[in-house]
Order: sequence, then C-alpha cells, then structure tokens
Amino acid sequence: MVTIETARQFALSLPGTEEYDHVGRPAFRSNKRTFATLWLQEQRMMVKLSLIDQDVFCAFNPAIIYPVPNKWGLQGCTLFELKEMREDMLLDAIMLGWQTVMDKKPNKKSPKNEE
Repeated sequence: MVTIETARQFALSLPGTEEYDHVGRPAFRSNKRTFATLWLQEQRMMVKLSLIDQDVFCAFNPAIIYPVPNKWGLQGCTLFELKEMREDMLLDAIMLGWQTVMDKKPNKKSPKNEE
C-alpha cells in the first residue's frame, strides 16, 4: 500500500519538480509539463507514461493499474490504485513519467497558475 503522502514525496523528490493545483487536484510538473496528478478521494495517482510503458505496467495487474478511461488514457495517462500498489512499482512509474517530460522540449505555453 502507498499513502497519498508517500506518492507526493516520490514525485517531489525528482529534480525540478513542483506541485500545483490542476482542476482541484494536486499535480506535479517538471520542464513545464505535468507528469502526475493525485486523486485524493479515490486514493489514486495518474502518471503520464509512454504507451509502451503503459502497456507494461497495465500487464502486471489491470485491476490496479489501467489507462484513464477516456482520450487521455490513449495518450499514456495511467491510473494507479494506491491502496494496492507496491512502493517500488509506483516509484518506477513516477520516474518514467518524469523522464518522459524531461526528454521533451519545454512547453512554450506558461501554466495558468504561474505568475
């Protein structure tokens, strides 16, 4: 089991990561791109993965790791049920999500929440 606070600390431990509010959910970004959000009430974390990484994680157990059920899921957004997750697996996923955004050019649009 992974707690919300543990998931938050995993994300914030990565270089250049900041937490911000994204549509009422705590979200994490680096390189001006979001790579994860916490779904507090549902005890879930969404991590943006490559489609290949998404397939690998979902194959482990599709009951606890699965694509977001909409167009975002088709773009790699993957939900992790924190109550059922092993810490090492979630940390691996968060690191992959972070690496994915770090490998891209910085987003030219400034986030709405920045001043």
